[in-house]
Amino acid sequence: MSESDLEGQMERRREKLDELRSRSVDPFPPSFHRSHSTQEAVDLFIQAEEANEGAADPAEVSLAGRITAQRGMGKASFLDIRDGSGRMQVLLRKNALTEQQFELLKLLDLGDFVGVSGVLLRSKTGEVTVEANDITVLAKALRPLPEKWHGLQDLEKRYRQRYLDMISNEEARQTFRLRSRIFVTLRRLLDDRGFIEVDTPVLVPIAAGAMAHPFETHHNALNRRLYLRIATELYLKRLVVGGMDKVYELGRVFRNEGIDQDHNPEFTLLEAYQAYADYRDMMELVEYLVCGLAQEATGSPNVLWGEETIDFSPPWRRVSLLEEIENRSGIVLDRFPDTESLGQRMRELGLQVDPRRGRGYLIDKLVSSMVEPHLIQPTFLVDYPIEMSPLAKEKRDQPHLVERFEGFAGAMEIANAFSELNDPLEQRKRMEAQETLRAEAGDLEETDRLDDDFLVALEHGMPPTGGLGIGIDRLVMLLANQATIRDVVLFPQLRN
Repeated sequence: MSESDLEGQMERRREKLDELRSRSVDPFPPSFHRSHSTQEAVDLFIQAEEANEGAADPAEVSLAGRITAQRGMGKASFLDIRDGSGRMQVLLRKNALTEQQFELLKLLDLGDFVGVSGVLLRSKTGEVTVEANDITVLAKALRPLPEKWHGLQDLEKRYRQRYLDMISNEEARQTFRLRSRIFVTLRRLLDDRGFIEVDTPVLVPIAAGAMAHPFETHHNALNRRLYLRIATELYLKRLVVGGMDKVYELGRVFRNEGIDQDHNPEFTLLEAYQAYADYRDMMELVEYLVCGLAQEATGSPNVLWGEETIDFSPPWRRVSLLEEIENRSGIVLDRFPDTESLGQRMRELGLQVDPRRGRGYLIDKLVSSMVEPHLIQPTFLVDYPIEMSPLAKEKRDQPHLVERFEGFAGAMEIANAFSELNDPLEQRKRMEAQETLRAEAGDLEETDRLDDDFLVALEHGMPPTGGLGIGIDRLVMLLANQATIRDVVLFPQLRN
């Protein structure tokens, strides 16, 4: 629609608004009582038909919704109205309404909200319909709706004006209903296993618990620098120290990093910690949660992903990180024990690497470039080099590795878990090494930060603990068969 067409339509709608007011009709009344949603009304009518063997007694209902279609037929008109549950056809006969109400139809446009009262019936075409004996304007829309009711074609507009996407795109509505159900189911599954949900600070003095660059702010009253959290890990482990044996948080974290099809600067993360458990217990927990969520989303552990079908049934495949890197790239990591030699070998393979980055970063680059694209079916990569995981416990028989896994599906990382390091002296040593690396590398993102208050908590004693993080947005992508994170986040970050 051109700018002049838009201005013309808006002007005509403003004129109708003025006309409504001139007729003493409030175009934005404060409330309206509806007896049913549109779907409840349809169900009510069908149940009455079944109870009366096909002949339903007329049922009075009051419904409300946005006008999505108008059809005039002389002394009768039809409207389609849509609410959050579905669509209902409305029949408006001149002899069933007052003259003022029937004349009101001329002042209505697509996008307006109306309330109607009347009886339910089946139209000649067999559609459940409400024959209105009263109609009320609830909100006059001053801008026209998208022209294409099968969904906006302008991707930028879909993301910047999500409300238009939701109005015109049933698939978008279904995706976000699914997202809501996933949250409800996830909490139920964890609650059933005895986990307790908690809230930890979003504004933190030290952005620790992950290898990412934080967003920074300033608190005026305290006159101190604060950060938006990049993880909830260190606060949740403080709670394990305090005696909460099974604890989780489901909330937003913030990382000042790039934006692509599976990264958004703010995203929803589940972190869960279980005392007296290790990373093998966390593998079983991931399988239990993700398979349960798939069952909720599709009624089956099998989920369509593009042209693939992903089977989330336990047990998932378990493969060694080192072996998978060797299989996919030909690199035997033990032969490249330092940053320089590994970086040189990766450059020979055509991978662009920053020479300032540590060896842990280079290995992560190998995984994301050479291994991850092949992990379509659910897979656990297990046993990571120690320099990649400063918060994880050493592997019992191989101290150069740690008890860590990452879970993948659909060629994306969806889970990360450790046997948590609970030795405060070793933890301090590793955090100090990360601080040194960060200083030498010019404050790069891929290092963790030393949190002295967390170390003090750890010195009071933390039992053996398994910890887990699951990226909820990516999981929703998989379960909703959406290829980009922007389609599962209601309001994704975009460029100006």
